[in-house]
Order: sequence, then structure tokens, then C-alpha cells
Amino acid sequence: MSKMNAVGWFDIYVNELDRAVRFYETVLNCKLEPIGDPTGETQMMSFPADMSAYGAGGALSKSAHASPGAGGTVVYFSAEDCAVEEARVDAAGGEVLRPKFSIGEFGWVSLCRDTEGNVFGISSMN
Repeated sequence: MSKMNAVGWFDIYVNELDRAVRFYETVLNCKLEPIGDPTGETQMMSFPADMSAYGAGGALSKSAHASPGAGGTVVYFSAEDCAVEEARVDAAGGEVLRPKFSIGEFGWVSLCRDTEGNVFGISSMN
């Protein structure tokens, strides 16, 4: 099995999506593009990314499941099957916030909280 990068995707949660898009486009001198959310629950604007290149892609996200501020940025760790890592969360002192769920053609995600109160995700194609 080949090794994968630790970080596969990130979301920066926002309250005002248009304001946040303007800010990041200005600061980073880039154009964010709308992307669909397969769950239909989140509005997303993607940072420029080549998912076949080294590094992580990410988006600004407006969702009822998270908010901006302390803990408002979620890092998604890559896995073969996110249910495997998810199964270790409670025993390690964390909490599973949203068990493995489909994100359509983009695979599967588990949302969890670590022992410090940070929300993080685990993503996989299986």
C-alpha cells in the first residue's frame, strides 16, 4: 500500500460566505469557485486546487454543522476507510460527532472531536 498525505482536504467555516470569499480572493489573489455539496446541506466555494498534485485542497463552507471562530477550521485526514479510524476515537478520549456518511462521488467522511475540543474529519474513498 502506498503512503498518502496526512491532510486530504480542509473547510474554513464562515457565517457570511460572500464576505469571506471577497476576503480570501483579495488576500490570496485567487478566484474561488462554487462546488456542489453532495449532501445538499452546505454552500461551498473552493480554493484553486489540482487534486492530482501534492498538497491539500479546501473550501470556505457555510453549514449548520459547524461555525467560524475557535474550532471553525476542520482538517480532514486521509484514510483507506474512515470507519476504521472513527472506531478508535471514543477509546482515545474523543467523540464521534457525525459517523461515516457519504459525500457522493467524493467518498466518505466521519466528523469527530479530539481531546482538546477541536473538530476534525477523516475522509476516504471506501
